[in-house]
Amino acid sequence: MSKAEALRRQADVFSALGDPTRLSLLLMLAAGHPHSIIMLTGDTGLSRQAVAKHLHVLEHAGLVSSVRTGRENRYTCRSGALREARNFLDEVSSLWEDALGRLKGVVEDDRVA
Repeated sequence: MSKAEALRRQADVFSALGDPTRLSLLLMLAAGHPHSIIMLTGDTGLSRQAVAKHLHVLEHAGLVSSVRTGRENRYTCRSGALREARNFLDEVSSLWEDALGRLKGVVEDDRVA
């Protein structure tokens, strides 16, 4: 996978996670049990169509997967995309820490001089 493709994939994940409703759905699915749209609609106050649209965004980002069971789809959380997002944030955090360390060194050198 090229760097541009990897960045696009991360952008899709963070975009999907940027919505409170999708975060809520992902938390429900993170328990590990497959859920139907009806089960996920429950107490959300959203229509099944709205939940289905949110699930489509999460599925496109690789955060959930679905399996057809009878007449309904069952959705589960996919940990791989979350792990990749965490690794990406760890990398960015490390770069930021390095930059702050260099800035601190420059500021402290100016104080001594």
